This record gives sequence, structure tokens and C-alpha cells, in this order.
Amino acid sequence: MASPILPAFTVRRGEPVLVSPAAPTPTETKALSDLDDAEGMRFYSSGIHLYPADASKQGVDPAAVIREALARALVPYYPLAGRIREEAGRKLVVDCEAQGVMFVDADADLTAADFGDVQSPPFPCFEQFILEATSVAGVEPVIDRPLLYIQVTRLKCGGFIFGQRFCHCVVDAPGGMEFEKVICELARGEPGPSVPPAWGREMFMARQPPQPSYPHPEYSEPAGGADRMLSTPAGDMARVPFFFGPREIAGLRQRAPPHMGRSSRFELVAACIWLGRTAALGYRADDEVRLSFIVNARGRPDVPLPEGFYGNAFAYSVAAATAGELCAGGLGYALELVRKAKSAVTYDYLLSVADLMVLRGRPLFALSRTYIVSDVSHAGFKSVDFGWGEPVYGGPAKGGEGPLPGVTNYFSRSKNGKGEEGTVVPICLPKDAMDKFQLEVQGLTAEIV
Repeated sequence: MASPILPAFTVRRGEPVLVSPAAPTPTETKALSDLDDAEGMRFYSSGIHLYPADASKQGVDPAAVIREALARALVPYYPLAGRIREEAGRKLVVDCEAQGVMFVDADADLTAADFGDVQSPPFPCFEQFILEATSVAGVEPVIDRPLLYIQVTRLKCGGFIFGQRFCHCVVDAPGGMEFEKVICELARGEPGPSVPPAWGREMFMARQPPQPSYPHPEYSEPAGGADRMLSTPAGDMARVPFFFGPREIAGLRQRAPPHMGRSSRFELVAACIWLGRTAALGYRADDEVRLSFIVNARGRPDVPLPEGFYGNAFAYSVAAATAGELCAGGLGYALELVRKAKSAVTYDYLLSVADLMVLRGRPLFALSRTYIVSDVSHAGFKSVDFGWGEPVYGGPAKGGEGPLPGVTNYFSRSKNGKGEEGTVVPICLPKDAMDKFQLEVQGLTAEIV
């Protein structure tokens, strides 16, 4: 599961250019939803796709193909070519004037084979293969900036790397994948998108008057003392990918209370990591600890999303307990809390979040003693085919987002050396806590014979 060690290489970038829609588009201002413009959405999320050479594409420049398809895709998706502006009350809108998205082509003296069997984030040397936006005092602004940055890096074997950075205010992971699939359809010669995009942001606007109907503890600091995860220097952190395959999941299922029925893979892995992480970090017994995770509203019968919706359609839900309660209760107790938090997210819950955003100035979710996870296993990264076939790697560029290592994590699908499918989680903890965490996870996942 270790990342391959790449040979010494150089990436030679061209001059970044703005790519505008290939045809005239409406000039208008579109309001983002009250979920879109939360403080926690005001960043760029990064993804990478790695493609080996295709003999049928010899002499074809992938950068030119993708750039042309991108311009055509921006016609129906014209808000992505706009710029965000902030209005009164920190409300965000998109001024749609076909300003364009940022695009650059590049060349690297590497082959696709040099990356080995890379299965999970972080992608090796990802910084070289994504086009970074300009940071101001260490923060990447979203106001009046391109909403999408794309870099296509040609490899010397004939393959290429597609790296993108989306402004999370305008798309979530499934929405971003829908847009990339449209680029793919056009790159492969289709006349237009198979599923036309829908704006639909009025679905998640605050009610009038705003009246939150849930407490939403995720936006208030937990009770207790300081959290070493927020103060440990990056150089004192250890990074280890953990693989939860058939054996590990079977061990977790053996420890799950029978009365709970069958737990999902996500529930089992999230409960295991939260429990092991809490024990390893040595919090005080009366410190409140939290697991915060994304619950997607797509596909839920009570959330009438229009087909082709590409905005943010999720909420953070929180499982919480004191460290003493969680460690004493074990996996079964952690699972119960995770399930309860998952079931809380309904359409009314999402509107309640929107109401809270308006009333409280669109706050950032709490980070102290909170482990934040996003399951991107089903986002569709591997279905991005520009005509060169499916990528050998498709997924997040990084192991998690944000400036604090180890606070946020992606769960993604992967295979181990035996070819077994599982969930991989790139854990980041203080070095002295990692050994204890590994022992905790081994104890929870070992099959009982």
C-alpha cells in the first residue's frame, strides 16, 4: 500500500490560459444555495486521473482534445466559467459572464508505469500535476477567481495525467464527476451531454424566516480541553494508509452487536477508526470527541433533486460522546452513534442547516477533537474516460483537505496485493500515537476463531 518512489523527473508547464465557453452563454447572476456558500465549502478540492498509453491514440494530443471538449462542455455548464462574488450577509453569487476556467498543458519525463499500482490517495507528487490557485496568507480565496483549474500532463510513454481543482462552492464530488463525464462524452465525439445540467440551488435555500429545527452541534465547539491534533507540527505527524478488506470487515462484523443487524462497510470502518483514534490520542475521559461525516442527499426519496443537479447536496452529521464513554462502550456503542447520526439527515435537516447558515453568518464546522470523513468510494472517479479508456488511478489528489493534517480523511476503494477489494483510509496522527492506533485497529479487526 506504500506510495511508489518516483525517479527524478521534471514537469514542464506551458502558459496557463483561460478557456471560455465555445458558444455564447447567458450573462446573468445566479445565487448559490445556502449549503454551497458555507465557510466549510470555500476551498478547492483536487482530483487526479492517470491514463496509460493507448495505441489507437498515437499522435493524438490529449491536452488539445480535452481543451476543446472543455470549451464545449462549458456551454451548458456556463456558471462554472463565471466568478463568485460575495454580497451582504456573506451570501455568495456567481456572475456569469463567460470569464473562463484556467487550463494548462504540461510534459513530464515519466511513464504511467513509474507510478506503479497506485490505488489510493495521496497521489505521488500530486503538487506537480495539479494547477494551484493563488494563495493569500496561506488561504486559497474563492472570490473573483476561476472556479476550475485543469492541468493535462503528457507522459513520455504516450499516457497522460488529468489533474483538476474545483471550487467546492459550486460542485460537490458527484457533481464534479458529472461535469467531467460531459467533457468525456464530448471528447469521445458525442454531440452533447447525455444528462443536461440543472442549477436547482433554490432546493437548499434557507426558509423564511430561518428556523433551524435541529441543534447542529457540528457548528459549536465540543466540551473539553485542548486537542493535540490542532497543534502538532506537520513534521511530527506519521502517515500510514490502512486497508480494510474482506478479513478486516469480517473481524469488525464479528464484534458488531447482533441486535443491530447488518452494518454497512462505511459504518464499520468509521466506527473502528473513530474508536481507535480516540484511544490512541489519549484524550481525557470527560473530553467530548466527535466523528463528523458527510451524508449525501442524492438518491433519497424525500429530497427531490432535479436530474443533472451538480451543486452541494449533502450535510455534515455528527456522532458524539465523551472519550471515556466511547472507549468503554467499544465498537458496538460507536456503531450505534454512527447509525443514529446517519439517519438524522433528511430534507428537513438540510433546510435546517441552510437556516443556521443564514442566522449565524455561515460558520465553519468545529474542528477540535473532531474526526471528519468523506466517503468518495462511489463518486465515479474511475468512469472518467476521455477516449483513452478508464484511468488506472482516479480519485482525490490528497489524503484529506484542509490545512490541518489528520483532521479530515477520504475513504476510497482500493485493492491490496492479493487483488482483494476494500476501503483504504490514509491516516495521519502524531508519531507517538500511530503505533497505539495500529494496535487498536488490529485488535478490532482480527477475526475471532
